[in-house]
Amino acid sequence: MELILIFISAAIVNNFVLAYFLGICPFIGVSNKLSSAFPMGLATTFVMLLTAIVTWLIYHLILVPYDVVYLQYVSFILVVASLVQFVEMFIKKVSQPLYRALGIFLPLITTNCAILGLALFIVLKDYSFIQAVFYGLGAGAGFTLAISIMAGIREELELANVPKSFQGAPITLIVAGLLALAFMGFAGMISV
Repeated sequence: MELILIFISAAIVNNFVLAYFLGICPFIGVSNKLSSAFPMGLATTFVMLLTAIVTWLIYHLILVPYDVVYLQYVSFILVVASLVQFVEMFIKKVSQPLYRALGIFLPLITTNCAILGLALFIVLKDYSFIQAVFYGLGAGAGFTLAISIMAGIREELELANVPKSFQGAPITLIVAGLLALAFMGFAGMISV
């Protein structure tokens, strides 16, 4: 039951994008179309899951036993950069159209602060290995949910009669703010 609560907490209650405001760049940049937003969410979920696993192992098997915890930021950044390169090469090999659709935003996962935030939260919350895995999956699912909802709304807004002064970035930021307010309604429901 605790693992399900960790997953739900990371996905909905403490959503990285809409509650912590981490990962805003790909959230805004790739959410124009659902056809590119959903795969971006899946790629980010995959990177978050691998980051949760690898950083937990590095922290608990290398950094803590050798008393070099002060290297966690550097090691976590290297892990994230390496994993994103792996995912980028995989997507380029498997799906060229998806690789072109994601464009510059795929390498931007490397600088996505949500990924580094995930690694640091796992250490801060002192999660066990299995808890870290569920937290990574939940955070990725939450990112995918947020970016997919945003993409669906933005696709509908293209057909709507939006006043000229609100078209483009203004309406996008207003929708993002309203989504954040909606997700903040879950605040305090689960504290894991």
